Amino acid sequence: MCGIVGAMAQRDVIGILVEGLRRLEYRGYDSAGVAVINHDRIVERTRALGKVAELETKLAEAPIFGSAGIAHTRWATHGEPAERNAHPHISNDRIAVVHNGIIENYEPLREELIALGYNFESETDTEVVVHLIDTLLKPGVSLLEAVNQATKKLRGAYALGVIANDDPEHLIAVRQGSPLVLGLGIGEYFIGSDIQALLPVTNRFIYLENGDSVDMTLAGFTIFDESGLVVERPIKESLASSMDSDLGEYRHFMLKEIYEQPAAIQNTLAGRVELSDLRSCISGDKELLEKVFNEIREVQIIACGTSYHSGLTARYWIESLTDLPCNVEVASEYRYRRQPKRDGVLFITISQSGETADSLAALEKVKQEGCLATLTICNVPESSLTRESDFSLMTVAGPEIGVASTKAFTTQLVALQLLTICLMQRDPKNEAKSLEMLTNLKRLPAIVEQVLQQDDMIKKMGEAFIDKHHALFLGRGDLYPIAMEGALKLKEISYIHAEAYPAGELKHGPLALVDSEMPIVAVAPNTNLLEKLKSNLEEVRSRGGVLYLFADEKAEITEQSNIHIIRVPEIPESLIPIVYTIPLQLLSYHVAVFKGTDVDKPRNLAKSVTVE
Repeated sequence: MCGIVGAMAQRDVIGILVEGLRRLEYRGYDSAGVAVINHDRIVERTRALGKVAELETKLAEAPIFGSAGIAHTRWATHGEPAERNAHPHISNDRIAVVHNGIIENYEPLREELIALGYNFESETDTEVVVHLIDTLLKPGVSLLEAVNQATKKLRGAYALGVIANDDPEHLIAVRQGSPLVLGLGIGEYFIGSDIQALLPVTNRFIYLENGDSVDMTLAGFTIFDESGLVVERPIKESLASSMDSDLGEYRHFMLKEIYEQPAAIQNTLAGRVELSDLRSCISGDKELLEKVFNEIREVQIIACGTSYHSGLTARYWIESLTDLPCNVEVASEYRYRRQPKRDGVLFITISQSGETADSLAALEKVKQEGCLATLTICNVPESSLTRESDFSLMTVAGPEIGVASTKAFTTQLVALQLLTICLMQRDPKNEAKSLEMLTNLKRLPAIVEQVLQQDDMIKKMGEAFIDKHHALFLGRGDLYPIAMEGALKLKEISYIHAEAYPAGELKHGPLALVDSEMPIVAVAPNTNLLEKLKSNLEEVRSRGGVLYLFADEKAEITEQSNIHIIRVPEIPESLIPIVYTIPLQLLSYHVAVFKGTDVDKPRNLAKSVTVE
């Protein structure tokens, strides 16, 4: 969601700010803007509805310059997408603010400020923040002091970047709930919602903690914790490259990231599948980890969106291969639901970004109420979930720019299968099965490469969806969550309404929808549920439904006028859910391209959901 960039330098920062916004486009947004303090100590601002390219056009027509500035891509929460609601927001022509998050008590604050004579030009909660700072920035009060006094009155989650012409040599940043990083250059400093925005200018970062505020000047920076005490935070050097967010030979980031999956899976497995004790790949206190693994009685998984589907898949693995019950729940539901006290629960969060607001809130709730231990599966080191959890099992997908998750999902499944094997290794009777699964995982990157070679056939299949408005996805067993993920991908980027059902549930409602105009997509591997699935598919075919199958080469399903099949190589059963994800991703991608939608930045969606 909303992206923040800020810069304090001895050079003009407009180019840095705009490039940072461009690199944050993947987060999802509807407008963009930039503000600087120019050489005459005047706050100048340019905003545009739509893409960052629209902002660039405006800046080319009417350039602004400054060595201190802030910029923003907005994802609408309060107020419709409109230029008047775009950030930065300004108060009395002297203070500019950018904001990521939601101010929960903005309405009473707004009324107070109106009573003081402030006029509101937008419907946003952010304008409350900038006017509130304006009331507090008085002679003898520094910008840092005014911002800190203002944030004491705010409730909610937010990251802020603030500049003012009264104090032009300072840029103030605050983090409370929403992610924010500090970038360290040579005699210049930056802020960003994530490191992707700043990679062209630095690879040295400080990940701010909740409650931190930063006072940046050309002479350096000072970080204060939530108590107002000066603190030092560790500096991290990123191995990521600004080239990671370039398209290269690909038309869209989503396609690039689909094709990066063999490498991402290999990187996630690297140095792990050879371990005799897989617990070594889990980061955290090793003595505590050994104690926890001896005491686990239950697994609770919390996640959102695509990560929720990976958790649902893992439940099948954990419960079929260990003696542990496993519950999976959407974070936004779990955090508001009362749970009975349970002993020996390993609480697992799954997130690509590690900044998902609902997952963080659920984790905080669990830590307050108590559990055996917390573990996160995440793609971003130093993210909030990683720092707040007892243990972490990192995926190594690399930066994922496309809003529709692809390589992050498959690497989550790989990490969850490694975790399942860890849990299996508690019982010596599982040694042979564990070794078999590890051997299979070593083969996975090559198998995914093989499936990607079917891209042209999948593209041709996608032509049949161009004029469709609805689709039904079917799966059984651990392929049901994969069907759910396939349906999510199709609806996210092609805007076709898609639902997923366990194939055995057809008679309980979905059959009423089946006709020749609604394509039915099914995943049909050669498992013990295949014959059951064939019966379900016959129910569809006999009612005029048209089937699009991804079927095992040995599934013995014959292609007919209303049954279209793409054959998937026979693969080890433990890898089936991961491998069958790939063709569903490609199908959704090609359908979206045929329909002409914005594949990488679908409407109304954001990459990182950092507000509730």
